[in-house]
Amino acid sequence: MNATPSAPAAAPEAPADGAAPSIQSAPVAVRRIIVAISGASGAVYGVRLLQTLRAAPGVQTHLVVSDAGWRNVAQEQGMARAEVEALAHQVHDVRNVGASIASGSFQCSGMVIAPCSMRTLAAVAHGLADSLLTRAADVMLKERRRLVLMVRESPCTWATCATWSA
Repeated sequence: MNATPSAPAAAPEAPADGAAPSIQSAPVAVRRIIVAISGASGAVYGVRLLQTLRAAPGVQTHLVVSDAGWRNVAQEQGMARAEVEALAHQVHDVRNVGASIASGSFQCSGMVIAPCSMRTLAAVAHGLADSLLTRAADVMLKERRRLVLMVRESPCTWATCATWSA
């Protein structure tokens, strides 16, 4: 058998003006992150997270907000719902448990609940997927993806501490 060594790949030719050859960068992979705002005080944290992620290249945000979360955004931030929704790439209704983010086949980097109410913490800790927000969090745990709960309650009661350890 006659094997002929292959020739090495040719280097890119330099442009006639002597400039360095251009290197095309690979397309940036989009990282999807779910941002949830629950009814705890501190809606500023969820809003600021959305603003920061909106400015980050290659990040796509999916937003879900509880009814109490919308009330806190309005009261604490003085922002209309449409203003907050405009910060996200995709907005999901908290009652739509059939939304894409409720499925393990929805590929994402993780989820942040900021702020996270004690009710939401308890629902997540005990697997009560009774809304899209808690269902998406349940999926993060099931699929072993990152889930960050920004709980603001303090001092904690015995019941709260027991819930955290569930």
